[in-house]
Amino acid sequence: MKIMTLGWRLALTCCIVMVMCFPAWGRTIKIGVIGPMQFVQGKGHWAGATMAADEINARGGVQVGGEKMKIELIKADSNEFINVADATNAMERLMTQDKVDFVVGGFRTEAVFPMQDIAMDYKKIFIDCGAATTALCTRVAENYNRYKYFFRQTPFNDIYLVRTSFAHLAMAAAVMKKELNVPIKCAIVAEKAAWTDGMIKAAQATIPKLGMELVGTWQPSDKATDVTAELSAIQKSGANVVFTIFSASVGITFARQAGELKIPAAQVGINVEAQKDGFWEATKGMGNYVFTTNTYCRGVEYNELTTPFMDKFIKRFNETPTYTAGGTHDAILYALVPSIEAVGSLDADKIVAHLENREYKVPSGIVKYEKTKDGKPTHDLTWGPGYLTSLGVQWQDGKLVGVWPNKWKLAPDGPEATYKGIVPMKLPPWLKK
Repeated sequence: MKIMTLGWRLALTCCIVMVMCFPAWGRTIKIGVIGPMQFVQGKGHWAGATMAADEINARGGVQVGGEKMKIELIKADSNEFINVADATNAMERLMTQDKVDFVVGGFRTEAVFPMQDIAMDYKKIFIDCGAATTALCTRVAENYNRYKYFFRQTPFNDIYLVRTSFAHLAMAAAVMKKELNVPIKCAIVAEKAAWTDGMIKAAQATIPKLGMELVGTWQPSDKATDVTAELSAIQKSGANVVFTIFSASVGITFARQAGELKIPAAQVGINVEAQKDGFWEATKGMGNYVFTTNTYCRGVEYNELTTPFMDKFIKRFNETPTYTAGGTHDAILYALVPSIEAVGSLDADKIVAHLENREYKVPSGIVKYEKTKDGKPTHDLTWGPGYLTSLGVQWQDGKLVGVWPNKWKLAPDGPEATYKGIVPMKLPPWLKK
């Protein structure tokens, strides 16, 4: 009987200790995380958000006026690669059934537009962590009262993505001219998707201005499993550079088959699949020398926040974070929570007024929201040295390394961007032959 009594006392003591050590949470801050959860982009959304929420909750939650509130994440599978209607339904459920306070995520432009409208209907702050289309933020400036609740966290817009990719293309061309002393002939290969339309037009107009011959444009399906026809045509065109614009699985197909066929052309541009640690295995090593825009790369540091974030993420998920993971992480940890605490409220209008005027550091640079020439907020991201630049990364013999920026400037007298860990770009050996 005494043993039983002692056991109950020990159990009661443990319960008391737990109650003392952990706060008694009242209301929670509900944040919807919406994305294509069956694909790497959506999995990144969820991973980044989970990591941020866990860190905030572990340190005691969010101070909202006189109340401590825990973050509660609500996962919403948008299925936006397959069906836009699924994405709108998922956003509607977040609003009506889950009654979230905020939403982060989104990826495919065709889906983010209607999701944006739904969030605006309910006056909920929706932070975009995947779609690059400039028009999403143009809406904010054109109809501020309706769209002011929309912000972009990542990536910077498609205009800046194109300019970044052109900087990469120019660098690759300079390396080729130096090492091979040949004229540069460039092919454009972009997946069939709305987000690529503006980039294709810009590339077609700009590539000749960079001193390259444009030999053609090809647009396979974003889910194509065979692009040998396109690759054969590209080889016949004499292209020695391929400017890629891929966000989906065709990026694996193209890189693998180009490597198998030893197409004598350097691949430079955007290939979201090539940003993943699993790209090397997925292409069976045939993706060697693929060059893509990326946000993170092991061994490359933007600032003092980069390595701690990377180390924690890799330790927890055993992979390098995608930009969608960095986006939801930063949207919660560095954008929403500090503004909520500063205004002491979950009131969307108060948070918008505070957030849109902030300038704050994230693991990938400095966030500052742009305004139009006449001072209207766009809630879009400032791009360039000193703010957000992204990286140019390349697969080199099984390792993804950073190769850009290195002493990069937008203007001769402007600030310069160079990050710790950048190494020289390499050309495919079969191109040299």
